[in-house]
Amino acid sequence: MSGDRAAGTGSTSGVSEMCWMTARQLATAIAQRTVSVRDVVDAHLRQIELHNPHLNAVVTLDGERALGQAEAADAALAAGTGGGPIFGLPTAVKDLVETRGMRTTYGSSVFRANVPDFDALLVQRLRAGGAIVVGKTNTPEFGAGSQTFNSVFGATRNPWNLAKTCGGSSGGAAVAVACGMLPFADGSDLGGSLRNPASFCNVVGFRPSPGRVPSWPTSTPWSPFAVDGPLARSVDDVALVLSVLAGPDERCPLALETPGARFDTPLDRDLAGTRVAFSADLGGLPVDARVRKVIARAPAMLEQIGCSVEEACPDFAGADGAFNAWRAWMFEQSFGTLLTSHRSELKDTVIWNIEQGVRLTGPELAAAERERAALGNRVAEFMQRFDFLALPVSQVPPFDVEQAYPTEIDGTPMHTYIDWMRTCSWITALTLPAISVPCGFTDDGLPVGLQLVGRPRDDLGVLQLAHAFEQAGGHGPRRPPLTLAL
Repeated sequence: MSGDRAAGTGSTSGVSEMCWMTARQLATAIAQRTVSVRDVVDAHLRQIELHNPHLNAVVTLDGERALGQAEAADAALAAGTGGGPIFGLPTAVKDLVETRGMRTTYGSSVFRANVPDFDALLVQRLRAGGAIVVGKTNTPEFGAGSQTFNSVFGATRNPWNLAKTCGGSSGGAAVAVACGMLPFADGSDLGGSLRNPASFCNVVGFRPSPGRVPSWPTSTPWSPFAVDGPLARSVDDVALVLSVLAGPDERCPLALETPGARFDTPLDRDLAGTRVAFSADLGGLPVDARVRKVIARAPAMLEQIGCSVEEACPDFAGADGAFNAWRAWMFEQSFGTLLTSHRSELKDTVIWNIEQGVRLTGPELAAAERERAALGNRVAEFMQRFDFLALPVSQVPPFDVEQAYPTEIDGTPMHTYIDWMRTCSWITALTLPAISVPCGFTDDGLPVGLQLVGRPRDDLGVLQLAHAFEQAGGHGPRRPPLTLAL
């Protein structure tokens, strides 16, 4: 971890309860001036100092600058000029997102010394909402794979069991939020990179509709598959952060017109009669027995909050081919030039995915899109019968941190580094809003998340259902053992 934080007041021993307040509670306390921004930022910097050496979630840290910004924020409040939905709240940005004056490596040794001179749109909006950026969170190389490790910073560990992975690619973000190092964080999701680490770390991760959180800069501005979104310890906090990140931007052709403020609203909703389709395996995918055992509790919990639940699943034929083809196209389009100039510095799975794109033909891409169109038609018809689809986030619980990816699930071989992620990647192919919300724990104490998928652009509906499910389950407030032991 680079950068040093300035010395603050108080002891570094023990855990500040301030770090376990919700983002909304902290923002309210700051606005009412019952706590100072400096105290909030300092408490979280101390939490990072205490836990990050064991976890490696925050990989670049500039505490001195953050504390200076906190003091300026306090002065602005005193002068009556400060404000914003997340004013004074500390956060760290995923190391795929350009951050002005702060090292941004993309998890790649090629860019280990890269310091951008501009903020990406996501960072611009965080700052405009009042957040204070304290550092960067770890990610796999170019965000490739749902296991967070890279040649620059190494692996990020799971706070529920340090021998396990935290998932990815927003793994550092999920761990930092789970351990009270940050009240919220940003992430990105192509094949599950917001949902998978949220599931593995017992936090909430939301993949919004394409264009809900516009991205700039991007080499694929018209692609609907990769999206940015928030992670937090509660659905309400996710909605709060989404209200800051969402909204139109003229540089983003897919940007939706709905103002972000639409999501800063109470999430309570009468769910009586809401129709939810439940599937434990999307029609036959291999799913680890430990995950099945936890997910099996979800239908009763959904019925408890008023939903009508039926075991059902659309036909996902063609989802694999469509997702894999477009993913390969994106990798070649985004990283193809690096294959020639820096091949020796790229990890094997990134090389494989780029080369899949190099070999991709026009007819193959056309066939993949025909399959995706037919899939979309079938799912649209299915979703006329159901308001939501509920399923596992991940087909496995957190696995060994030294393992690059699962090579088998329940006796079925996984041939590539993305085969084990189909419960997420097949949903990506549909471009529907989806959320990971804590569902429970395996017998050996590992988190398992439930994935809730909504109709096109029904982001608010997904948040409302997830909020009610979260209240019924009560698993979110549980703290990782690491944070209780230190």
